[in-house]
Amino acid sequence: MEIRTRDVTAALWPDVESLFGARGACGGCWCWYWRLAKGESWDAVKGEPARRRLRRGIANGAVMGVLAYADAEPVGWCTYGPRPSFARLDRAPSLRCPDADAVWSVPCFFVRRDHRGRGVATALLAAAVAAIRARGGRIVEGYPVKPARTGRHADAFAWTGTRAQFERAGFVLAGNPDGGKQRYRLRLAGE
Repeated sequence: MEIRTRDVTAALWPDVESLFGARGACGGCWCWYWRLAKGESWDAVKGEPARRRLRRGIANGAVMGVLAYADAEPVGWCTYGPRPSFARLDRAPSLRCPDADAVWSVPCFFVRRDHRGRGVATALLAAAVAAIRARGGRIVEGYPVKPARTGRHADAFAWTGTRAQFERAGFVLAGNPDGGKQRYRLRLAGE
């Protein structure tokens, strides 16, 4: 199976909707969890409000992401952007960093169930890093889930990626070594 990736654009919105389905990927998230503003209630935003926000953000360029395709069908998504565009990151004490304004983040992945374990998330991460490099980013962070004792993550808890995935891409542990979500960092050439 060949995986191709494309930067998301407003014209690709039907592919995002098709991939996320009626439930909005993960229980109505529509990739909005990390973008929730201070004081907003998740219950008030998830579902249709999050879908509208994601569509509007993609249309106006505020939301960046990559879609993965197998043949012509969308099978995966990953979002990226300047760390300050993901407001919840700095509200999570264990994920704070002193140079947040210089960091680009890759905080979320969604891979269609029948394509998990086939390298889709790895292709998405590589495409996101390439897009960040092309936009002048020099520091990239991800927030993978800490490995389970069994070595296998339940899919529902791996939406931020896995440590092995980030390590294969050259990221190194940068913070929160004992937490459920860890901070991994990659310095791009020139940094």
